[in-house]
Amino acid sequence: MKLMGKFLIQVGLLFLLLGLLLVLFENLKFRIPGDIIIKKPNLTIFIPIGTSILLSLLLTLLLNLFIGLRK
Repeated sequence: MKLMGKFLIQVGLLFLLLGLLLVLFENLKFRIPGDIIIKKPNLTIFIPIGTSILLSLLLTLLLNLFIGLRK
């Protein structure tokens, strides 16, 4: 039970950090090559494929480092 509590605290801190980053960088327009933007007169569609791949790679590296440090 103690292990589950520590895990939930870590996940909560991660969500808190992500929330703070989203609030601080709300106006930042983070677009990289591979993101698709479709603009029509009354419609704008943004599909962040490149950004999703980049974030996935970064999170994978961070989690592997985090898990590696625990062993």
